[in-house]
Amino acid sequence: MSGERVERRLAAILAADVAGYSRLMGQDEAGTLSRLRTHRRELIDPKIAEHKGRIVKTTGDGMLVEFPSVVEAVACAVAIQRGMTERNAEIPDQQRIVFRLGINLGDVIVEEGDIHGDGVNVAARLEGIAEPGGICVSGTVRDHIGDRLDLTFDDLGEQSLKNIVRRIRTFRVRVSDSALAESSVKPTPALALPDKPSIAVLPFQNMSGDPEQEYFVDGMVEEIITALSRIRWLFVIARNSSFTYKGRAIDVKQVGRELGVRYVLQGSVRKAGNRCALPVS
Repeated sequence: MSGERVERRLAAILAADVAGYSRLMGQDEAGTLSRLRTHRRELIDPKIAEHKGRIVKTTGDGMLVEFPSVVEAVACAVAIQRGMTERNAEIPDQQRIVFRLGINLGDVIVEEGDIHGDGVNVAARLEGIAEPGGICVSGTVRDHIGDRLDLTFDDLGEQSLKNIVRRIRTFRVRVSDSALAESSVKPTPALALPDKPSIAVLPFQNMSGDPEQEYFVDGMVEEIITALSRIRWLFVIARNSSFTYKGRAIDVKQVGRELGVRYVLQGSVRKAGNRCALPVS
């Protein structure tokens, strides 16, 4: 057996990626890369350095950053999002680069400059459910911030994050006084409602605490969509559209406007042994 010790430390981890990166690259690959490099050079990298952060790695459209302080991590994230809002103000919508940010505080494993572990994974999943131009943080981060920063945090409740066994208490940081209303992304215009009754079935939450049950839960939703699609007088949104909301904190009214439907079905599944509870709304 090896006597090598694993290096661990407590760190605030910020995960970031560009919303709609594939679309941007498809429209203008060279221009997107150039704008992203400019944003990093002029805003993002300097803000990270100012708040004592360390860029662990970049992934083309995103990055992983480590901070020794939760306060510095959140302050840096807010500064980046506010700065991007200003920089995007005069840029056409289709060319705007907008980030999603997630922050978690956790124990990490350090290996050759890289960091691994559950603390990192939670940060990455929080970034995935953040709104474009927004910031999501874990309950641990919120607790450590206290009243040290003049910010408002919206409680999103406990979220089931992909491949994370436990549910994570999640908060959304208000980047501006208007709670993201001044974000660089304009609201999606509402689609016209079809003539006949319309419905979207959103992915259900897996309440069993077992990640392997995700397939069972998703399959149940697909069966509901298929069954409803057989009703000729009912317009049903396809799975590919409704499943884009999987794992995201949502506003049901906004989803209805974005998908152009009158009704939205959401729910959760708790499976224990041979029994299955299915509350829906």
